[in-house]
Amino acid sequence: MLKVEENQISAIGRVLNDQNRPLKERFRALFTLKNIGGSKAIEQIHNCFKDESALLKHELAYCLGQMQDSHAIPILIEILKDTTQEPMVRHEAGEALGAIGDSSVIPILKEYSKDCISEVAETCQLALCRLEWLQSNNNSTNLQKSPYMSVDPAPPADITDVKKLKEILLDENIPLFERYQAMFSLRNICTPESILALGEGLKVGSALFKHEIAFVLGQLQEEIAVPHLEASLKDTEENEMVRHECAEALGSIATPDCFDILNKYINDNKRVVRESCVIALDMCEYENSSEFQYADTLGKVAA
Repeated sequence: MLKVEENQISAIGRVLNDQNRPLKERFRALFTLKNIGGSKAIEQIHNCFKDESALLKHELAYCLGQMQDSHAIPILIEILKDTTQEPMVRHEAGEALGAIGDSSVIPILKEYSKDCISEVAETCQLALCRLEWLQSNNNSTNLQKSPYMSVDPAPPADITDVKKLKEILLDENIPLFERYQAMFSLRNICTPESILALGEGLKVGSALFKHEIAFVLGQLQEEIAVPHLEASLKDTEENEMVRHECAEALGSIATPDCFDILNKYINDNKRVVRESCVIALDMCEYENSSEFQYADTLGKVAA
């Protein structure tokens, strides 16, 4: 946790909560608060859940989960229960509760594992599996941090054969948690063969599954994934949760082709896709710049 004065945290929070500021600045403020950590940063993030942007609110929940601080649990439960929130926001709250790894949330996750919104129900089912896995493996640190510095919804499978992992990934008769395990193994293997296998995952399964595939391809930042991500982004019949994640993944890969693709969808009919392209283009610029870090708001408010 960074040592930051309370007034600085409040100043960063004002950037995050200012709806008149560009969305890309607010995202950078959010990730600055995530990196700072602690109850005051969590409080500033909590204040933003009344925002009109589903994209921003879903990212708030994601960051609270990645912080792995139990102070965020009541906030995330509140968001998961709130049926006026968009499904992608509630789903992210459920995933965040699993990421924190506290067994006290098992009853609430069980309740919402039967939610009428499939993305929410599936997320809570996965979160329960994650907590059960943690308990049976004595809170193994293997699950806590991936090679990509993220807290993942499932541990990688104990398999290294790409062909076998691909079979598991694409088989909709296999439990979702096991398919997620195959997904993270393929990510960690990180060969052209494993990346192409993940790309095929964008064509099968639920919106939740496909959106996680897109997220993982963004973590890999490999150009070979671009055609798969572009195909899903341009498919207007695809769930907006998947399309938004494909846009952000293209922003992380940040090749000139990615920049051109994202500019095509900057005026998309779906707000969450439009906003994702804005954030992704900012990420493209960051990846191609000499900036030291993306989450840079602390330096700007202190200047």
